Amino acid sequence: MAVFGNSNSLPISLVISLSKTLSGLHWDKVPGDNDNEVGARGILYLLIFQQLGQLVRWTWGFNVLLAPASAYNDEDAGKNSAIETGEYSEDEAHRLLDDSHSDYESGNVTSYATSADSSDSDSLFGREDAQAQADFITPTNGNVVVKGNGAIHGSANGGPANGYPNGALESLRKNEIPKGVKGWPKKTKLAIQRSAKRVSECVARVGRSAFQSLPAGLQRGLSKVFSVLSKFLKGVWEFMNPPLWAMLAAILVASVPSLQHLFFAPGTFVSNSVTRAVSQSGQVAVPLILVVLGANLARNTLPKEDQHSMEDPKVEKKLVIASLVSRMLIPTLLMAPMLALTAKYVPVSILDDPIFIIVCFLLSGAPSALQLAQICQINNVYMGAMSKILFQSYVVWILPSTLLLVMLALETVEWAQ
Repeated sequence: MAVFGNSNSLPISLVISLSKTLSGLHWDKVPGDNDNEVGARGILYLLIFQQLGQLVRWTWGFNVLLAPASAYNDEDAGKNSAIETGEYSEDEAHRLLDDSHSDYESGNVTSYATSADSSDSDSLFGREDAQAQADFITPTNGNVVVKGNGAIHGSANGGPANGYPNGALESLRKNEIPKGVKGWPKKTKLAIQRSAKRVSECVARVGRSAFQSLPAGLQRGLSKVFSVLSKFLKGVWEFMNPPLWAMLAAILVASVPSLQHLFFAPGTFVSNSVTRAVSQSGQVAVPLILVVLGANLARNTLPKEDQHSMEDPKVEKKLVIASLVSRMLIPTLLMAPMLALTAKYVPVSILDDPIFIIVCFLLSGAPSALQLAQICQINNVYMGAMSKILFQSYVVWILPSTLLLVMLALETVEWAQ
């Protein structure tokens, strides 16, 4: 909440207003500069900062800083943390930490057996398990269920297959193919999956043969490269989400001239349909963001069971204060002198543009990003604290903070010139 500031709705409105009302924002290096050009450059600067912020927000922020509780593995089921906080007596702590009476030692463990061929586990193209789609489930009453081809087998002693753990029977019923026309979509999906699996196995077989024909040293080197590359790509895939896919599509369109012509050439079908629809949606983006802000301030977007934060009220209050100070005060105190000195003494042409200096000041002390409320709701974390932070930021402190930032920006522009 302290890292990511508002780089969209609020700064855009302020930049457009300031470009029309303040004098002295024209850039002397632009011939015939006017208020419209000043506002356009300010929006362009905000767009660049906004895209960079979006990239970091939906990767590091979404997956790490505001990750859901399920993202953190609790290896001991919370026993050690409970012991450290004094929830158990000394005798109970020794008993919990004693593994001699665990379910594993006593044999009361539900077993999930799968057959795997580990002979090629260290090779580049490891052999896939032929029984990967068959799950052998041994319930606690000794009955055996085999799931793989949609069939349900009874127990080893001829009795009915009941007592499935964790709702196995319900999951098996969901995999049954309906009869008639209703079953066609599922049959088509299964056929596509089988075909894709055959193609994948064929490609893996050919690749494995080609790999095994290489020298041993080259095999080890390729294995290490493939291992590192696969881990990196897997991490990137786990980080991807709809906003990041949209940014990737935007980068592709902006980088390929033929795609630019396809989407932005006047009169084309794509320009008249897709591009115009996106443009019209963008024109109502800021009003819709303000509507969402109002809903968040009224706490109408919180689930009924989460109307009051599950956090300790004292801890939540400290969290709100720390977030406000870290987002709206500390960056201004640190960045204002740096921006002033940079604009005065660093010979970079863009620093001579007054609207660029104003944009930097507005972003340095802007309130928390409204998208953080969406991330908190998606991951079900800090929703109560986020609602209070938005109220304090956009209702209580927004006016003095904005006035201070604009005054500092104008003083810096005058001093630098």
